Amino acid sequence: MRKSIKDQLARALADYDNLMKRSEEEKSIWMTLSSQRIVEKLLPVLDILESARKHMNNSGLPLNDQGLSIAVGEFKKVLSEEGLEEIKPEADEAFDPQLHDAVELVAGDKEGQIAQLILCGWKFKDEVGLPAERRIIRHAKVKVYSGTKSEARNPKHETNSNV
Repeated sequence: MRKSIKDQLARALADYDNLMKRSEEEKSIWMTLSSQRIVEKLLPVLDILESARKHMNNSGLPLNDQGLSIAVGEFKKVLSEEGLEEIKPEADEAFDPQLHDAVELVAGDKEGQIAQLILCGWKFKDEVGLPAERRIIRHAKVKVYSGTKSEARNPKHETNSNV
């Protein structure tokens, strides 16, 4: 009888320990998901800041964009600290439908390779514990070479795209 009570106590303690671990894990996932919702709303603001910085650089006017560059850098630093990673493919990199959305097919003989980055994407780092389909916050928007030199097409009219 005494051994039975000890066994029950040991099992109850083990169950309690497992419950606490599972509870902490679920709490971490819920915190990540809630921050993901906020980040999804802030990414368009970052896009506007980056667009403004590019226009300042391309304007030909002697404007100092140092303050804006610092703001964009700090914004990206905060996103990184929150567990996000920028998806910024280079030209001629292979197109990956898991990470990229093709917004346009352009003429060129490098079929299936990225021609130009239009808009960076964002994903949560793999160690966050989210399922793969919830890690991607936004696919990178890219132009992709079609494999022909003569004809460029809009992929939205040909396939079921995420765009």
